[in-house]
Amino acid sequence: MGADVHKGEDRNGGGLPVDGGGLSGDGDVLSVGPDGLAVDHEYLSLERELTFLFRRARANQGEMAREVHPDLESAAYGLLVRLDEYGRQRATELAAYIGVGKATMSRQLRALEDLGLIAREPDPADGRAWLVDLTDEGRRRVAHVREARRARYVSQLSHWDRSEVAELARLIHQLNGVMEK
Repeated sequence: MGADVHKGEDRNGGGLPVDGGGLSGDGDVLSVGPDGLAVDHEYLSLERELTFLFRRARANQGEMAREVHPDLESAAYGLLVRLDEYGRQRATELAAYIGVGKATMSRQLRALEDLGLIAREPDPADGRAWLVDLTDEGRRRVAHVREARRARYVSQLSHWDRSEVAELARLIHQLNGVMEK
């Protein structure tokens, strides 16, 4: 096609024809962006909303971390929640879950240990490895913050039908599964 674009067609990443600003063959509304590629408004809308959601989630994670302990780093809150949900784990498992290296994980765990939120003990199955778990104080603080967050969701979504909340959770779970691949 190159410079030989037919009237009413344009190039869009996949080389599919787009009718000058109307409908694609399957009824989806497409338009042509400044780069000459088709613009799929539903996916642009999804990208915009997810970006907003992720930005807000990062800010909320920082707030929740400070509620657990004023000196707690935002990123460490996810570690505490993971330990709360799944129990004691090896540091290497936590590093893989969070997506950080051993040095970063060691630093975060040391900080959590210094705050009295976690304890480490040698793994009986492998003396070179460490198992990490919440302390009683860490478990109490995480439970308090998680309950407060759940209560905020209940308050903010009180006008939603419970089936809508369940459907949102199901769809987000489905999206997380797809994004893990």
